[in-house]
Amino acid sequence: MTVALVRPEVVYRRYTVLMADTTIKVDPAVRDRLQELARDRGMSMRDLVGELAGATPTKEELRKRYEETKAYVEEHFLGRPYTEEDEKAGEKLWADLEAGRIGEVQ
Repeated sequence: MTVALVRPEVVYRRYTVLMADTTIKVDPAVRDRLQELARDRGMSMRDLVGELAGATPTKEELRKRYEETKAYVEEHFLGRPYTEEDEKAGEKLWADLEAGRIGEVQ
């Protein structure tokens, strides 16, 4: 069996085309926190930052998610357009739940 070795400079060139090293300046406390979170999850800080960035939606993604959810609620629950009154009722429901005014039914 023959093994072909790739020269390190070729491997490095391929790697750097896919991965850009960027320095992000943060307070030492933030750096330490990221390091602790990464260690707890058994991953590198690079992977943790990538995971956090991927899990944090942009304003546009949130807007799209809102529109899709609204359309689903209109079709499957309301059978009519979602109104401002519906939104106010939902906000009141959440406030009542958080305040403990609505609890489990026994």
